[in-house]
Amino acid sequence: MGNRISKVVTRTGDDGTTGLATGRRVPKDHPRMQAIGDIDELNACIGLVRAQPLPKGADAVLERIQHELFDLGGELSMDDRALLARDRVTALELQIEDWNATLPPLENFVLPAGGMAVASAHLARAVCRRAERSLVRLSHEEVVFDTSLRYLNRLSDLLFVLARLIAREAEQREEVWKQLDPWDSPDDDD
Repeated sequence: MGNRISKVVTRTGDDGTTGLATGRRVPKDHPRMQAIGDIDELNACIGLVRAQPLPKGADAVLERIQHELFDLGGELSMDDRALLARDRVTALELQIEDWNATLPPLENFVLPAGGMAVASAHLARAVCRRAERSLVRLSHEEVVFDTSLRYLNRLSDLLFVLARLIAREAEQREEVWKQLDPWDSPDDDD
């Protein structure tokens, strides 16, 4: 395979536009570019998760997901060609079921806290939700494949379950949300 990226600095984006794989140029703040950027950020966050100690098999799952996110970004840069296979959504669902079966049932919301690996997985989940919102926003203006929307929705679920799994494997207590007493008003003389 030849070099796909032979030049990093092109100066073609200095006017505030960027080129899609189709050759079409769009503003860098176009909803399509927002979605592509959010997916890129998500991929970097997953790389951060992979840099932490993980349960057995999780790194391979996340590596595959990183490749699939590149496919999704490529799909968005081509306008009309699906690159993300439908079976990838099913694969995420099966992995979620497998991991979740080993966890205790949730009794309340889980705070996005814990060790670095747990917090990194929760950060990736939150960025995934943002990427999903960007893709939904784009779908109101342009064609977005259904599989892509479902994929990001399932991926955020997988990242949530992974955060819980990491906490359990590291023997960290999950911090659950609890209703706090209202804060005292500054006007209170107590």
